[in-house]
Amino acid sequence: MNKRIGVLLSGRGSNFEALAESVAAGRIPNAEISVVISNREGAPGIQRAEARGIKTSVIPSKGLEREVYDRQVAAVLDEHQVDLICLAGYMRLLSPWFVQQFPHRILNIHPSLLPAFPGLEAQEQAFVYGVKVAGCTVHFVDEELDHGAIIVQRTVPVLDTDDEHTLAARILGQEHMAYSEAINIVLAGGYEIAGRRLVKLPRTR
Repeated sequence: MNKRIGVLLSGRGSNFEALAESVAAGRIPNAEISVVISNREGAPGIQRAEARGIKTSVIPSKGLEREVYDRQVAAVLDEHQVDLICLAGYMRLLSPWFVQQFPHRILNIHPSLLPAFPGLEAQEQAFVYGVKVAGCTVHFVDEELDHGAIIVQRTVPVLDTDDEHTLAARILGQEHMAYSEAINIVLAGGYEIAGRRLVKLPRTR
């Protein structure tokens, strides 16, 4: 039986689109995206999902307290019996209640090499700081911002000819590959989380 993935997004959905392509091409085998949820009406990511025939749900978040909203989202995810939740440009902080409902089942991708440059505009932060190597991180979501155990990181050199826009574009290309890799690791199992470290277990014959 296919593992069921739920995607949460707020905007254009480029990482969602990359995940959908990986599922369709078999790069994420034995999986399906069962629902895409957005907190914003008119999000291009929802339109992209509908064009692919994927079920969608728009739950406007404006004016709602975080946990009140998250309970509505959780109800839709439970309705679709999701095994894994992937944040793809989801511009909301999750409530502790929500994280506790799905322990080690929520993934996020962040455009920096965490723990460096958490929060918004990470690529711009890295460029302004003058780092020579940037990148992206896929991690489990916990109650703190951009904090959970790291699953996959990919590096991107910062070129002398870069500005924050060209750097962000190259990081995005690595994000698309890193997210699929991380999902495969999590869905395959065979790991444990020791503190904040994800450790792959040796295979048994």
